Amino acid sequence: MTRIPIKRFAAYLSFSSVLIACSPVSTVGAPELGVDEGCADVVAADVETSFDGTHTFTVTVVSDDQGWDKYADAWIVRVGDTEIGRRELTHPHDTEQPFTRSLSGVVIPDGATSVTITANDSVLGECGKAFELSLVSP
Repeated sequence: MTRIPIKRFAAYLSFSSVLIACSPVSTVGAPELGVDEGCADVVAADVETSFDGTHTFTVTVVSDDQGWDKYADAWIVRVGDTEIGRRELTHPHDTEQPFTRSLSGVVIPDGATSVTITANDSVLGECGKAFELSLVSP
């Protein structure tokens, strides 16, 4: 294992971070559903490149959590129809809305120009607003 001095490592991470253009996209599943109807919506997302070439996604979700009976239990990163990352959410977030969580170690396939991120509700599934991140620098 190569040791990198902390100052150099921090500079390398700053240099390798990627600024990504992003925008919300249409709903997945049923059209025009969202938090008002009980679905979980992805409202913000960011991605950074790590020194090892993998990526860390930071995603913000708004959901109609109602305790253990109904809550956002995951968010999913896809390139096209292929799932490349899934962040399991292990408990409800009734009192923390919106909430943000990260997922590290995601490998984005070569040639991918964007990813779509959706949230999953434990009862309703993937029915909320998805979020698209462009992987192409503006």
